[in-house]
Amino acid sequence: MKKSLFYISFLCLLLTSSFSSYSQTRKELEKRRFNIKKEIKQVNTLLFKTKNKKSNALDDLKDINQKISIRERLIETIELETETLDKEIEKNKKQLVNYNEQLVKLKKDYADMVVKTHKSKSLQSKTMFLLSSQSFYQAYKRLKYMEQYNNFRKKQGEEIIVKTKDIEKLNDSLLTRKKIKKRLVGEEKENKEEIESDKENQEKLISKIKKQEKKYKRDLLRKQREEKRVVARIDKLIRDAIARSNKKKKKGTKKSTEFSLNAEEKVLLASFEQNKGNLPWPVKGIITRKYGVQPHPTFPGIKINSPGLHFVTKQNSNAKSIFNGKILVVQRHADGRKSVYVQHGNYISTYNNLEKVYVKKGDAIKTGDKLGKIFTDKITGKTKLSFVLYKNTNRLNPSDWIQ
Repeated sequence: MKKSLFYISFLCLLLTSSFSSYSQTRKELEKRRFNIKKEIKQVNTLLFKTKNKKSNALDDLKDINQKISIRERLIETIELETETLDKEIEKNKKQLVNYNEQLVKLKKDYADMVVKTHKSKSLQSKTMFLLSSQSFYQAYKRLKYMEQYNNFRKKQGEEIIVKTKDIEKLNDSLLTRKKIKKRLVGEEKENKEEIESDKENQEKLISKIKKQEKKYKRDLLRKQREEKRVVARIDKLIRDAIARSNKKKKKGTKKSTEFSLNAEEKVLLASFEQNKGNLPWPVKGIITRKYGVQPHPTFPGIKINSPGLHFVTKQNSNAKSIFNGKILVVQRHADGRKSVYVQHGNYISTYNNLEKVYVKKGDAIKTGDKLGKIFTDKITGKTKLSFVLYKNTNRLNPSDWIQ
């Protein structure tokens, strides 16, 4: 009997740990699903509710592609979560069968014991059992046996109660999981319908672009040339700023492509590098363009070379410093927009496309300090921040550094 109880306990422990690992995986999927739904809400708010009728078809197509891509990730996550639920439900069903079999056996053993107890429950038979002992030691052993027998019967009764409650909990858990699965299946269906609707709009935009392909390509190449000129000016501005900083410190022999750092700046540099991957975003919103060379989503053969990240955020939002540092440069562009460059040791974070600036050159700033109000385009309705990160004069991928 002891071996049987040990085996049952071990089996229950094994099943519980198995469920725990499934549950942990599902919790992670639930969190991912929640975050993706939050991202979809941001995309709808920041890219579509602010859209102007005069907006560019290429931009519209890029936005709808991003929306479809995020929703596809959501469906994939829902499918994984449903699959995990199916496994949990199947495990629950097997465990339920096992528990019911255990309960039947416990009740049978208990019934047999009750019958045996009833046959010998008279006080006379118990007394005779003790008095018939050949020695005091044997009488003591028989008395202990009777106590153990009664305790064991009581324990069996308690086991039946516990097992019954376990079955009730398991049934409730099974019902809950089935409800969650039903809700997820409905959610998946809704998202697939949304994707179909978005893909219809996607086809319309592609058709519109193809009709005026030469015009859109010409405009795109013109914008790319302008972006290259802006990036080249920024690179030169940073080289000049490094050269001025080194000259001021009387380090004229130092290469103008690298900062000459004092002790305090070296401490700041080390702290900045230690926070790689954990730096805050320069603004709350969504990323609409990644760093580096990437193929254009519409025109084969055309590459986009992005020096940093493009964030789209709410109107009237402010760009915030990603780390402690000092203002290296405040730049004013020909179109009236502004950029702020923050030095963190020999790293520079740049915040471009600002309407107003709240800081000036040489200001010491802290992580999260407001640097300027981000410009909102009246034609597209979008509030966009271009964020570029440098180490000395070398551009870095900001995605490796921010959270």
